[in-house]
Amino acid sequence: MLRRLPIYAACVSYAAVLYAVWIALRASRLPATLGNQWSCAFASFALLLAPLWFFGFGLGEWLRKKLSSQPAQVLAPALLGIPYLIFAATRGVHWSLAVPMFGLPIVMAALLASEPSAKMSWRDVVVLAALIAVYMLRLFAAAWPYPGLAALPKLYVTDLALYLYVVVRRLDGMGYSLIPGADAIRIGLREWLFFTPFGIGLGFALRFIHLHAGFPSPRRAAISLLGTFLLIAIPEEMFFRAILQNLLETRFERRAALVAAAILFGLAHFNKGAAFNWRYVLLAAIAGLFYGRAWRERRQVLASAMTHTAVDVVWSLWFR
Repeated sequence: MLRRLPIYAACVSYAAVLYAVWIALRASRLPATLGNQWSCAFASFALLLAPLWFFGFGLGEWLRKKLSSQPAQVLAPALLGIPYLIFAATRGVHWSLAVPMFGLPIVMAALLASEPSAKMSWRDVVVLAALIAVYMLRLFAAAWPYPGLAALPKLYVTDLALYLYVVVRRLDGMGYSLIPGADAIRIGLREWLFFTPFGIGLGFALRFIHLHAGFPSPRRAAISLLGTFLLIAIPEEMFFRAILQNLLETRFERRAALVAAAILFGLAHFNKGAAFNWRYVLLAAIAGLFYGRAWRERRQVLASAMTHTAVDVVWSLWFR
């Protein structure tokens, strides 16, 4: 059973986050763009955010116990397709999207459910490659076909990865918790300070970044912090550190796993504004080394997510 304090904290903080997102989006052009689909879009977002948030407060461990049979574990992730059906309620369901969104989680869960080894296996490689392909190729982008909803397919993939590796694969040492602690804050900020001279110095040397004078408004800074933490740092740190670097450590020495995960993280940024943006790849890979260091010290996703958030927010507000 979930401890009462974390679940209360999870519910209150989740409601507060949803309210903050609602206020921020209401001030944007998105509601006018979506028209009568706005409510369905927000409900879809809320449902996709819920696993990401509540797994950070123990939901994954609770589901492990409740879904004790393998068939239940394999079939349960199909529910991740429901947010798409809610969004499509006012525009019509495209079954070419709905069927794979319900079916793919079952196939992946069935593949990992038969994996008895604690070490990284070919099944992990297949599942991780499929998750990367779904996101990088934007296979489900048409499910939410508006620029302002581009984060929703990413949340879908993130939720699926979380479920597969927390509930089905039961990967040890992920450190996926959103319960704040002094260690996570200390480590996260320390690694950000360590990275900053490298990032700014190399960024200027490569002519990749340019300083923007001025101080952002408190509203813009708050939106940047919240959006980066929820939609960039947490999903990417969960995947590249808690899952990928974690699994690589079962096959390679810790330092090699750190470097390999950082390189793969860098390569995931290849298409930012160019056919192959090698400057972005290089800077992202170097940043990935510091994110990986933050995660592995106490195996805390929250620590690396704080480093990641600080790096991205400073870059977006002053150096983009």
